[in-house]
Amino acid sequence: MRKPLFFSLFFVLFARLLFGQTVQNDALKKFREEKLGLFLHWGLYAQTAGDWKGHKVKGGEHFMLYERIPVQEYGSIASQFNPVDFDADKWVKQAKETGMKYIVFTAKHHDGFAMYNSASSDYNIVKRSPFKRDPIAELAKACKKYQITLCLYYSLGRDWQDPDVPTNWPVKAGRSNTWDYPNEDAKVFNRYFERKVKPQVTELLTHYGPIGVLWFDTPELISKKESAELKALVKKLQPNCLVNNRIGNGYGDFSISEQSLTPSSKQAWESCLTIGQNWGYNRHDSLWKSPEVLARHLVEVVANGGNFLLNVGPKGDGTFPDWATGRLKELGKWMEINHEAIYNSHPWLSVKENTTQIKDNISIEESKSAIKDAVFDGTPKSIVPDIYYTAKNKTVYVFLRSWPSTSVKLKQINKNNLSIKNIKLLGNRNQVRWKINDQELDLNLPVDFKKGNQIPVYILKITTS
Repeated sequence: MRKPLFFSLFFVLFARLLFGQTVQNDALKKFREEKLGLFLHWGLYAQTAGDWKGHKVKGGEHFMLYERIPVQEYGSIASQFNPVDFDADKWVKQAKETGMKYIVFTAKHHDGFAMYNSASSDYNIVKRSPFKRDPIAELAKACKKYQITLCLYYSLGRDWQDPDVPTNWPVKAGRSNTWDYPNEDAKVFNRYFERKVKPQVTELLTHYGPIGVLWFDTPELISKKESAELKALVKKLQPNCLVNNRIGNGYGDFSISEQSLTPSSKQAWESCLTIGQNWGYNRHDSLWKSPEVLARHLVEVVANGGNFLLNVGPKGDGTFPDWATGRLKELGKWMEINHEAIYNSHPWLSVKENTTQIKDNISIEESKSAIKDAVFDGTPKSIVPDIYYTAKNKTVYVFLRSWPSTSVKLKQINKNNLSIKNIKLLGNRNQVRWKINDQELDLNLPVDFKKGNQIPVYILKITTS
């Protein structure tokens, strides 16, 4: 009797493990197919919008740290925070129209203020502000309506409201609240972890329906044991919910490249970038990336196998800044034409064409006319033409970024010995003329290839046999 019982228990445990792994793989596969998401940094810092006591502040959404504002004083901002123009339906509809598949909303940032109705801490928007509404509840309803995946950001290793959160970046206590709680050595992370983190994570994963990703930030001094415990809690509450690598100690399902297009992993990774300089709304922000730069960034990230998470900081009244809305709309028009080259795609055998070959591709005059001033990650730089690739099934997509000419020469196609059936330009019905020689694939785009595409990033669809 013991052997059958042993094997039965073994089978049950093995089945649970296999099922859990399958669920995890399916969730990660879905996440990687979605490609484009909207990051939303919204909190009390949106109300002050870059000013404090009559002067500009540095640090944006981190200004409580830079200005060393006591918790009680900082918390008083909540009494003025009444975003009556907040409309979750408009936010999510805008994301949908931009071509975004998921939204990451800040449930709690480093200031410790919860942007939802937290039962475990009254330091939240419902209990402390005149607004008295739960934004996450309303976003969850809108995300369900528009079939957008709701994800939630949670600051893990920094919380300036709690007395038990030590930090170690860039030095000991470098990101700690030392003006309210000066004794760094007396702080015990596990007390905060048990008192606030676990209860709030439980709330977020039980009150708002399915959550695609719990997007942790700043692991700081969380222990390996605590990271493992937190991951287990997430999987227990929602087996489909992913966590990023900022849960700490190697327990993430995917990695993050912050304000960078460089892949942070050979596996699943995500690039998160701001449209302007700050994550939260700042009225003094002005270095906004153009729609062309945003499309270029999206292409580069996807061609390297990543997801692109684009941030908007809503204003204190609950609306998106006009400059953000305008850029999202332009990117949405581009996605409407070119989305098939983005969603569900994967890196091709070659990520891009060689830079020196691009120079041979375009005349000096055309190259000069293509160069424009733009903002890349807050720094004015030049845009130059280049070529990237993605693939899907038997299709190769060729991204002609900031392309000025009807002439295109592709050397990577020949190197990979493709058998080509057809070539078309997405969004254009006119014929693309092409021929293959020993060195390259030569193409001539329709003379009107720029027509109808306000962002000069054009996509060739190469169907192979």
